[in-house]
Amino acid sequence: MPSGNPDPYLVPAFSLRNRLLRAGWGFVYTVLFRTSPRPLHRWRAFLLRCFGAKLGRNVHIYPRASIWAPWNLVCADLATIADDAIVYNPGIVSLGSHSIISQQAYLCGATHAYEDPSFPLVSFPISIGEYAWVCARATVQAGVQVGNGAILALGSVASKDLEPWWVYGGIPARKIKARANITGSASPVSIDSETYAYRIAQ
Repeated sequence: MPSGNPDPYLVPAFSLRNRLLRAGWGFVYTVLFRTSPRPLHRWRAFLLRCFGAKLGRNVHIYPRASIWAPWNLVCADLATIADDAIVYNPGIVSLGSHSIISQQAYLCGATHAYEDPSFPLVSFPISIGEYAWVCARATVQAGVQVGNGAILALGSVASKDLEPWWVYGGIPARKIKARANITGSASPVSIDSETYAYRIAQ
């Protein structure tokens, strides 16, 4: 490493503005969001919207749910994020109508470019389709699309897109069986995750 150049591992992965926003959100989360009674979904939705979240009607986000960046959260009507679920969203995470993120599930929206000597953080969007269910302690990796009505079983890890109306399980998640389409809706529009990848360091 040339003399005088900082070790890239010591360079902040996020801009000062991002860090200040997260500090403000962290205070509001600790004092007002996490302490709120469970039935006060509208109150928590209001707090999230104050920090830029785009939320539909009757969204149920429980007080112990962890939202890393509200401004990168998009939820359609009746989406649910349970207690102790973690939404790590340096990039956009979108939840379709009637989708459910269960207790201790983890939506991990970033990784590191490990082939790059500077080991930069990179982010990819995560999309959870309508009527999809990410079960307790399951993990959805960065860039994955969970199709409409798909189910990711207890403790499973989705490293690739999940097709609509299938049940997946295991590490990595594999198809187990088909699920009846209870809505008659079409599959979600495919997103090229590579197009949305970006380095966080700015």
